[in-house]
Amino acid sequence: TAQREFTQYFPRDGWVEHDPGEIWITQLGALKDAMADVNPGEVAAVGITNQRETTVVWERATGKPVYPAIVWQDKRTANDCAEIDRDHGQHFRERTGLLLDPYFSGTKLAWILRQHPDHQRRAQSGELLFGTIDTWLIWKLTGGAVHATDASNASRTLMYDIHRGQWDSELLEILGVPRAMLPEVCDSSAVIGHTLPEYTGRSIPIAGVAGDQQAALFGQLCIEAGTVKNTYGTGCFCMMNTGTVAHTSTHRLLTTVAWRRQGITTYALEGGVFVAGALIQWLRDQMGLIETASEIEELALSVPDNGGVTIIPALSGLGAPYWRPDATGAIMGITRGTQAGHIARAALEAIALSSVELIEAMQADSRIKIPLLKVDGGASRNNLLMQLQADLL
Repeated sequence: TAQREFTQYFPRDGWVEHDPGEIWITQLGALKDAMADVNPGEVAAVGITNQRETTVVWERATGKPVYPAIVWQDKRTANDCAEIDRDHGQHFRERTGLLLDPYFSGTKLAWILRQHPDHQRRAQSGELLFGTIDTWLIWKLTGGAVHATDASNASRTLMYDIHRGQWDSELLEILGVPRAMLPEVCDSSAVIGHTLPEYTGRSIPIAGVAGDQQAALFGQLCIEAGTVKNTYGTGCFCMMNTGTVAHTSTHRLLTTVAWRRQGITTYALEGGVFVAGALIQWLRDQMGLIETASEIEELALSVPDNGGVTIIPALSGLGAPYWRPDATGAIMGITRGTQAGHIARAALEAIALSSVELIEAMQADSRIKIPLLKVDGGASRNNLLMQLQADLL
């Protein structure tokens, strides 16, 4: 195991960006770190999983990005989404399983194409390429030989018909995105390219690609319909395997591709809480309440309850089931007796309560009583949070 951090940029309120070049350099470094004590001949395959909606546009000829990567948390296209939603919202919902929200890649990509008068023409001619981070890393690892994604990542773009399993020409036209710049959509489990020997010691097949939440669903062995996992990361993402049936949610959850194997698509219902671990990071970095994220549990245990404090964790808007990109956070119930421990405990409760809403919606949509919740992600190591989650469910 190896990992390397990279920088998050916040150029304006509601904007979140990454440097695609830095992502490539850090992840190549992590790959080399992980392989440092391994004979390349022993490595069977490379797998790639990624934050799904982060959007990159680069030049086919040079591999140079034309704009910073716009991150899934970015809200700059909220007005674009509202405008498209008025005329075409149901259309997008039926074909993609998604709601018109700045979370997804399609409006981010359309926004980038509007930033330069020549971008549209170059995209139309195939000179500019689009990808989520999996596609960007595959392109770089193969030396530009492969421009591909998998069905789970494609299903998060607002441009992919999850029922027919292909890019949708009508949706592309509404967004103003040329088909020529989109990657080939492959199975989640298949050899889709090979790494250059200079990166991995020998040419190794890239044989598995999936969005992070779908990869966690599979990794948690939620491979039968009705099984559920919740990932406690920057956000909280709860996902239920619904088998080969794409359930339409009546509770504003997303219908999404879980994975595609040997041409057969497995679907899932998903609810996303945009701020979970990010709330703890905010208490650490902006508020200085703790020095490390792991200290939140001890601080929360320093008091018997939340002391009447409630936190609405909408630091990046509200995801499912509200879908309010304009919402902001709040801390309520503060008195002269409020201590740091009360705020810490209320923060953990906010994360757990947000997930309760998602799981209740899933049970209602699927009409399946969920007997077991599998958990992963950094905050799942927090025993108090897990106990709160179990109690509240």
